[in-house]
Amino acid sequence: MIRVPLPRFGRFDAWRQTARDLASARVPMEDVTWADPDTPPDLFGADPAPPPGDHPVIATQEFLQLARQVASHSDPERWSLLYGALMRAQGDRRFLSNPADPMMDRLSRTAKSVRRDIHKMHAFVRFHELPSDGPRRAFGAWFEPEHPILEAGTPFFAKRFADMDWLIATPEGTARFDGDTIAYDDPAPRPDLPDDASHDLWQTYFANIFNPARIKTNAMRSEMPKKYWKNLPETRLIPDMLADAPRRVQAMRDAGATDAPAFAPKITARLRQQPDDSIPDTLEQAASQAARCTRCELCHAATQTVWGQGDPAARLMLVGEAPGDQEDLAGLPFVGPAGQLLHRTMAEAGLAPDRAWLTNAVKHFRFTPRGKRRLHQTPDRDHVDQCRWWLDLERRMVAPRLTVALGATAAFALTGNRKPLTPRRGLVEPARDGGPVLITWHPSLILRLPPDRAPAALAELRADLAQAVQMVA
Repeated sequence: MIRVPLPRFGRFDAWRQTARDLASARVPMEDVTWADPDTPPDLFGADPAPPPGDHPVIATQEFLQLARQVASHSDPERWSLLYGALMRAQGDRRFLSNPADPMMDRLSRTAKSVRRDIHKMHAFVRFHELPSDGPRRAFGAWFEPEHPILEAGTPFFAKRFADMDWLIATPEGTARFDGDTIAYDDPAPRPDLPDDASHDLWQTYFANIFNPARIKTNAMRSEMPKKYWKNLPETRLIPDMLADAPRRVQAMRDAGATDAPAFAPKITARLRQQPDDSIPDTLEQAASQAARCTRCELCHAATQTVWGQGDPAARLMLVGEAPGDQEDLAGLPFVGPAGQLLHRTMAEAGLAPDRAWLTNAVKHFRFTPRGKRRLHQTPDRDHVDQCRWWLDLERRMVAPRLTVALGATAAFALTGNRKPLTPRRGLVEPARDGGPVLITWHPSLILRLPPDRAPAALAELRADLAQAVQMVA
C-alpha cells in the first residue's frame, strides 16, 4: 500500500502532481492511501511511491475545476475518489459529462456542498477591529465552516478588503492578509475578538432592512443556519424582531394608501367583465369585446385596450405598432408625442386625421417599469399573432382601399413579411388577407433619430402619406 502524505495547505496542488505521477505508472486506486495531516499513521507501514511511468495522463479543465472544489470537502475519501475519477478518465472521458453516472453524481454533490459552504463563509464572516501599529487598519474574524475551505474562500476577502490587514481564524487554520499575499498558519485556539462600533452600525442596518410582512422562519434558518448565529452580532435582534412583527405589519397596513390610483377603476371594471367569444357585427361591438380581451398576457399589466379611432367608412387605414404610455392611460390611439407628430405630418400631406382610421397592430401597452416611469417595449411575435384577430376584424369592417403600415411591427402584422424595413419603405405590398399595404416609417422612429437624420426620415414619411392620399383619391 502506497501512503501519500498531503500538507495542510496547498493540498490540491500536491495531490495533483502526485496523482499525475501515479496515474502515469497506472497505479490502481485501491493501492494508494492519501493522508491529510490529521490522518492516523499506518500501523503496518507503507510502500514507497513508484517513479512516474511512461503513460500520458490527460485531465480536462472542467475536471480540474471540479476536482479543486471537491478537494475542499471534509470527506476523507475525496482524494481517493478524485484519483479514481482521474484513472477512469484515461480510458473513458465521456463519463465526466454524464451527470447520471454514480461517480460523477457523487463528485457533483460534493462540489455543490463546498460551493454552498464558501458562499456561507462570504456571507457570515463578521470582522472585529483590532489594534494596529501601522498605517493600515486591522481586523479579525472567527468562522466555523463545515468543510476545510479556508484556502478556497479567503481570496474573496483579499479582493474585497484589500485596504486593510485582516485575519480569519477557523478550526482548520488561520489566514492572514497584509495587503500583498495571504499566509496560512496551523490551527490555533479561537482568538478573543472585541466588539466594536461597526457591530452597532451593522445591527442598525439589519434592523432597518428587516421586512416583518415577509417572515419565513424555515427559509431564514435554511439561508442562515443556527450554527453561525453565535458569531453574528445581528442575530441577537432576531427574537425581538420576530415577536414585534405582527405589530409592525398592522402599522404598515394602517399607514397604507387609502386612495386607489387614477387608472384603477378602468382595470377593475375590465376584470369584472366576462369575455365574449361571439363574432361582433359592428365596430362598436368589436370595441366592447376587445375591452375584455385576454388573448395574451399584456392585458394584465396594461390599463385598458386601445381600440382604433376615426372614420368607420374611411378609404385609408393607418396601422401603428402598439399604444404607448399616454395612449394606454387615455384609451385612444396616437395621442402621445409620436401621435402628435403623425397628426401634423398627415395634415401637411393633405390628409385630415378624422378622415382616416387610426389603429395599432397590438391593442395593449407593453412596458418595463422604471420607478414611476413605464418604458415602452416592442411587442413579441406572439403578441402580434394573438392580436391579429382584432386587426383583421377592423380591416373587414372598415374595408379601406389602402392600408399604411407604420413601422416594422405593423408591416409584419399586415403582410406576414419580417424582412428589414429600409428597402421596403415607400413600396406597396399585398396584405395577407388581400388589399394593398403601403409601408413607411413609424413616427416614433423619427423622434429617436439623431438631428442630422430625422429631417430626411420625416420628409419620407410625409411623401409616403401624400402618395397614400393620391392612391385613394
